[in-house]
Amino acid sequence: MPRKKTAKVSPRALTSKTATRRKASAKNTIKTKNTRNTKSTPKAQTPAASASEEKRVLAIDIGGTNVKLLLNGQIDSRKFSSSKEMTPSDFVEKVKSITQDWDYNCISIGYPGLTGANGPLSEPGNLGPGWVAFDFQAAFEVPVKIMNDAAMQALGSYEGGRMLFLGFGTGLGSTLICHSTVISLELGNIRWNDTYTSGEMLGRRALKKLGRKKWRKIAWKFINSAIKSFNADYIVVGGGNAKLLGNLPPGVRRGHNQTAYRGGFRLFGVEDMPREKHETLEHDKNWRLL
Repeated sequence: MPRKKTAKVSPRALTSKTATRRKASAKNTIKTKNTRNTKSTPKAQTPAASASEEKRVLAIDIGGTNVKLLLNGQIDSRKFSSSKEMTPSDFVEKVKSITQDWDYNCISIGYPGLTGANGPLSEPGNLGPGWVAFDFQAAFEVPVKIMNDAAMQALGSYEGGRMLFLGFGTGLGSTLICHSTVISLELGNIRWNDTYTSGEMLGRRALKKLGRKKWRKIAWKFINSAIKSFNADYIVVGGGNAKLLGNLPPGVRRGHNQTAYRGGFRLFGVEDMPREKHETLEHDKNWRLL
């Protein structure tokens, strides 16, 4: 049988093909290395990421007469008048206007009424309507925490143990704090007699009607009863009328006007205010609101 002829390949062709394969292999190797290096290189953290961890808390205390504000790190507080016509939208607008030069990234609000996990649970008696279900976080565009105004002042007054706070102002505010658990009370709803509640007997209207002497006598009767009822380690009295109670016995002290702000700061875990000489705070800073 005749043999098949084999095509001859020139040495130049073999050399050219080998060079082409080597170049292709080298390119693939470079691509692989570049891909690995890209995946393994960690992304650099931007300054904004670390700055976001620093809380700049705007604490707001809403009262029947004034709304008071303080930013942690600032010395002087600010305020504007409140009224029975002030709606939450009015409140937000005034807060933004008076704090234009303050740089804050979270807000705590002391609210004059019942509050829950999602904000106010009842409409305030001394302000306008619309507070329940209002979205404060969307309005301010920063995280917002809201608690009862007496509870916020109590939180700022707390030094550890079991503390009962009583606020003597427009009405009667009350809060119990036990080992970093904050319990808002409504002791003002307790009946004083067949006609009046404790809140009505100890509020601003009763003070004007009864006079200081009679009002003080009723207040001390209530305080002594509260000490026994709650087995408190100590009681803090606050509010505008606390100064009318006269000399305080051991185990009872007055809160100062900065404690509401301190409570607002503590709500976000910030300790940014000087303590009084007698204060020896012991708590775990993980506050539970009940």
